[in-house]
Amino acid sequence: MTTTLLPLDQRSAAYQRMADALEQLGDTWRDWPDLRTCAHAVGLSPSHFQREFSRWAGISPRQFQASLAHAEAGDLLRQGASVLDATYEAGLSSPSRLHDLFIAHEGLSPGEAKTGGAGARLLIGAAPTPFGSGVFLISPRGLCGLGFADQDAEQKTGFVHPGYREADVFADLSSRYPEADLVRDDREARLWSNKIFGDGGEVALAVYGTPFRRQIWRALLDIPSGETWTYGDVAARAGNPKAARAAGTAIGANTIAWLIPCHRALASDRRLHNYHWGTARKRAMLTYEKVHAA
Repeated sequence: MTTTLLPLDQRSAAYQRMADALEQLGDTWRDWPDLRTCAHAVGLSPSHFQREFSRWAGISPRQFQASLAHAEAGDLLRQGASVLDATYEAGLSSPSRLHDLFIAHEGLSPGEAKTGGAGARLLIGAAPTPFGSGVFLISPRGLCGLGFADQDAEQKTGFVHPGYREADVFADLSSRYPEADLVRDDREARLWSNKIFGDGGEVALAVYGTPFRRQIWRALLDIPSGETWTYGDVAARAGNPKAARAAGTAIGANTIAWLIPCHRALASDRRLHNYHWGTARKRAMLTYEKVHAA
């Protein structure tokens, strides 16, 4: 059965509740909690939770639990577990999906980049996304920046890093090209958000970076959706197996979140930390991808 997704405005507004729900379901799926228990954990009625979750994620909470079981069994099989053991643990297996993306060219010439974007005209704007408010930085050649903000960050003392406020995300992306001519255009940002998170289709990414950084960013595109690699894995994929530390720095310098999936890269301890747009968002992205892998 096909589920009609919420409009991006509503998916964005629901992000924080859904991030909490994804974390709660991710921690408890082996116990198969019922709908009422899941809804209570995020402060919604069962019917409201069922409807909102299904239209945010595209699948029901129960299907989400089953998808986690799929993914768990797939991981066990890849690690060498027998089919019987994997079946006993989760009952299912899961393929994975790759993003079909291509870094077409650089957003600025080397000269423009050296001078902080002097002479370049860039558009910047905010638009709703499934992961909160997105801030888009757009050059004539394609998307050159995407970051995320929490709409209610100012009200969450001690919970949300102040850098996740929309104004701070604007400042963050703008600072990458301090001498560029920046023009606010939320309408253009909404068009890009619909293209990326709505109808889909090919997206031109316009990035500038050193050859090494571009190698690392291209390697990130090879990580299957919903899976994670260590910085060392990414470095090896880029042809520099001894450059794990430098790879981590390059990953942290990625300007286009989600599409160049730095959220799939982990330090050697494999913990979910050090994500520029917040650990909760990184967990939500990975979990969302994992259950949609097909």
